[in-house]
Amino acid sequence: MTKDKPSAPPAKHVPQRTCIACRKTGVKVRLVNVPGVEVVVDPTGKKAGRGAYLCLSRVCWDNALKTGRLAQALRTEINPDNKAKLLNYTAAFGNSRPQA
Repeated sequence: MTKDKPSAPPAKHVPQRTCIACRKTGVKVRLVNVPGVEVVVDPTGKKAGRGAYLCLSRVCWDNALKTGRLAQALRTEINPDNKAKLLNYTAAFGNSRPQA
């Protein structure tokens, strides 16, 4: 009677998220509409509220904010102060296009 080696635990399923600006899947940042507060960045992905995903690209963030895609996805209005805060968050991303 032979014993097999203990098998490794099964790989955890990692959900694929689609960027609302460029429609590509991969690593994304989650934004959440917190009712009664504002649209905030959710790095943990655990905040309650309607969520939307954007690439780590300034181009995608600019596109989503200027065309109104982010407001439409979150089903809310985004005020100018909140837009400024979100654009300040993207300052570290650079101007690169997302990888395929």
